[in-house]
Amino acid sequence: MEPQDDQPMQHEIGNRTYFIADVEPMDVDGVRTVEVGSALWLVAFVALLPFYGRLEESGRLWWLWTCMAGLGLGLIGLEYCRRRRKRRD
Repeated sequence: MEPQDDQPMQHEIGNRTYFIADVEPMDVDGVRTVEVGSALWLVAFVALLPFYGRLEESGRLWWLWTCMAGLGLGLIGLEYCRRRRKRRD
């Protein structure tokens, strides 16, 4: 059976059939995604600051530092994505 132009390609591996659609890849560089993620970590950090004492008493102060680590790693990732985007253009 010949595949038609409007039908996705089929690959049979073992007893499974996989359909592969003919679509163009998205042109996404990840900068906006990392920006939003970093902003959410910052919002979480600021939201937890008023509860510093309560977090310390309950042994959950690590929540605050997890938010800070997420923000820091997000900023590193943001720089990485920006450099990668610049190289691609």
